[in-house]
Amino acid sequence: MSFYANVRMGDPAAATRYNLVRRGERLEYFTVVWNSIEAVVSITAGLVAGSVSLAGFGLDSILEVTSGSALLWRLHHDPNPSRREHAERITLKIVAWCFIALALYVIYESGSALIRYEAPERSIPGIIVAAVSLVVMPILAKAKRRISAGIGSGAMKADSRQADFCAYLSVILLGGLFLNALFGLWWADPVAGLVMAPIIAKEGIEGLRGEGCCSDDCGRKQR
Repeated sequence: MSFYANVRMGDPAAATRYNLVRRGERLEYFTVVWNSIEAVVSITAGLVAGSVSLAGFGLDSILEVTSGSALLWRLHHDPNPSRREHAERITLKIVAWCFIALALYVIYESGSALIRYEAPERSIPGIIVAAVSLVVMPILAKAKRRISAGIGSGAMKADSRQADFCAYLSVILLGGLFLNALFGLWWADPVAGLVMAPIIAKEGIEGLRGEGCCSDDCGRKQR
């Protein structure tokens, strides 16, 4: 009997999973739309202001769009148990590579800024976007973690970490601009980025190793 047939017949477990998956899809659609807007504003403002963290913040938004799109593909295959695990593992690797790409970019840009003694300039659009993300992203991450736990998806759990890092980068961005504006600490922005890079890379490496699952038995849990 198919998954949807179980839902129509009133199977409580199937109905619960169906509702969780639909909720997860709505969260990922929001992720894609929001981060597309965030990426355009952040990268444009970052290039104008010369801010490493702001440009990196925009790149993180692009990677979150990639991650969110991969999760939508993963959730689309959830009703088919024979495809579910395959889609889960591929999506987890895509999210992991997004982490690694972000870490490499932050290392490159932060190192370059320190070598060239580049100080960020204030950017009102960038500050507004970062401030809003500081509020929205933790809520989004928490909601995604609830879905990941409910359907046993390590890929969605890893995707929730993307939202966490977006919030962390917001703190780095706002803190770096604040310290530079008040105390002339131009190096605070890139140094904070370098501190974050190993943490981001670690998430990526764990994902590539398949350690992002919600349990040690993730594959069988999803069947």
